[in-house]
Amino acid sequence: MLSKKTRYAIVALTRLARDYGTGAILISELAKSEKLPQRFLENILLELKKTGILGSKLGKSGGYFLLRHPKDVNLAEIVRQFDGPIALLPCVSEKAYQPCEFCKDEVSCNIRKVFKEIRDNTFEKLEHATLEELIR
Repeated sequence: MLSKKTRYAIVALTRLARDYGTGAILISELAKSEKLPQRFLENILLELKKTGILGSKLGKSGGYFLLRHPKDVNLAEIVRQFDGPIALLPCVSEKAYQPCEFCKDEVSCNIRKVFKEIRDNTFEKLEHATLEELIR
């Protein structure tokens, strides 16, 4: 299940994607228009800025904006940023692999095979789902 932080990030990024190229949006405006808690949103936007997805501008016409085109930001990177690995088991994770403590042989483990397929399908869907696709 996605955390609230991830869902809020996706909602905020979707709004910023709709306004891509038109300038920065104030946090207060973004929070109000998307019905997101402003204090929570501030931390999310700062984290997205640190990852290079967002830029910010100070001053009267300041706020946040997408640094990359909406077609170049996918849901997999957002989910990983806030919720960690996409895999449900560490033995099938690409980024946070750990050997299975219950498995005698990963190659022949049917449980691992099923969860690897789930991970692969989920990752493929999230990787191909971009902000551009969400705003169409």
